[in-house]
Amino acid sequence: MSRPRVDRSTVCRADLEQVLGRYRPLFDSVTSDWDAFVDTLLRPLPGCVWANPLRIDAEGLTALAADEPNGPRLEPIPWLPGALRLPAALKAGQRWWYCAGLAHAQELVSQLPVRLMDLAPGQRVLDLCAAPGGKTAQIALALGNRGTLLANDFSPERIAALQGNLDRVGVVNCSTTWCDGGNYPVAAGGFDRILVDAPCSSEGTLRRNISLVARLGPDRVHRMAGRQRALLRKAVQLCRPGGRIIYSTCTFAPEENELIVAEVLEAQAGRLRLLPTELPGLVTGPGVTRWGDQQLDPSLARCLRIWPHVNDTGGFFIAVLEKSADAPAPPPAEPLVTDETDSPDWLHGLGERYGLDERVWADYRLHRQTRRGLHLVAADHRPPALPKPQGSGLFFHRTNIRPPKLTTAGALLVGAQATRNHIELSAAQRDSYLRREEIRPTPAQTGECTPGQVLVRYRGHTLGVAVLHRSGTLESLFPRRWSCSGA
Repeated sequence: MSRPRVDRSTVCRADLEQVLGRYRPLFDSVTSDWDAFVDTLLRPLPGCVWANPLRIDAEGLTALAADEPNGPRLEPIPWLPGALRLPAALKAGQRWWYCAGLAHAQELVSQLPVRLMDLAPGQRVLDLCAAPGGKTAQIALALGNRGTLLANDFSPERIAALQGNLDRVGVVNCSTTWCDGGNYPVAAGGFDRILVDAPCSSEGTLRRNISLVARLGPDRVHRMAGRQRALLRKAVQLCRPGGRIIYSTCTFAPEENELIVAEVLEAQAGRLRLLPTELPGLVTGPGVTRWGDQQLDPSLARCLRIWPHVNDTGGFFIAVLEKSADAPAPPPAEPLVTDETDSPDWLHGLGERYGLDERVWADYRLHRQTRRGLHLVAADHRPPALPKPQGSGLFFHRTNIRPPKLTTAGALLVGAQATRNHIELSAAQRDSYLRREEIRPTPAQTGECTPGQVLVRYRGHTLGVAVLHRSGTLESLFPRRWSCSGA
């Protein structure tokens, strides 16, 4: 039976007071101004994107967005490099620069856990609860889009959505796995960094999803705790000695936050410690050290709480944990054996068509993952045999059709290096292309192209693949599931 939809205009202070009132004692210890807290939750959350560093920086994205008729002004966030606030009511997914993978929409506070992972190229990393993939993409790019990142989720549908986001922004150093994170196999090997962005009661997302108010309450909170505990315990087991674990939620409940961390710390008997953390420029609150009649270890104050009314954000909790250097190490992983393909033949054909220098492929491996075609993966990516990956790298070249076709994700990845058979579109043509409409380019636009598949660009940024027919019309091959208004 479906739940009734709750409209924002029907939710009032009394509703929030009723479901969140048990947190009022915290406003005498770890934060202040209960009235401002409730008022903020009744206001919609400002949108936020980050610029994809593989393709553009925040300054460039800001200028690109503003240089459109009635273009939006994206506001830099001084304490979060690369992130930009959106104007009210702007839907990033309907903008051409989003469809082209120049940006990814992600709530501001959701970007913070990855910032505290202390990531560096060469680390082996696990995102244990990865969908919808914003944090996974952040991790992948912080690793330089190289090495080994595993992104896990418990739902195949969520993994499909996750993979779509990774493909759009050009991630090639990640394998996805479908597994209950609390039972993730030790055969996966050890990891230098693990993110546990745990499923939770989601109280901190009320500004985005006010209808959630009808489902909140202590029962929902307590249902989550067992799963959260299992996820954090598994992360400790899989973490290498000296490694770091980030545990985060988007809820206010101590039962899902400090109490989970406290229990796991106690079980580890000194082999795990909370690190002091800060996010310069962001006002954060300390972790809770007393809840009801429970007195917790004073070190739990090192946890971070982000309160919505203090920074005009959603609500969030983050704990940064370090495993001691003398703790037991997980066993090494058995590497997955992939079906390598005759890469030079396929890549030679693409190089000839689009004028791609052979050095473009130096940092990649090509392998056949499905009958549909070929995936491109970072050359040094080494996923384990177990759990068996659902996917590795980026679906790059569709070979089960004639003629074979570079995928849109593949086009976005290498299109900037193409020196022939590419067409620069006008703004009106760009919008038609993104709506999958037929286009009639001018002879000047197609003068350097031969009939067949071509890359299309707008302002120098690749949008995807089209077919230039001998009649002179251009047929859009932009994916239906990515389609947007192009505005």
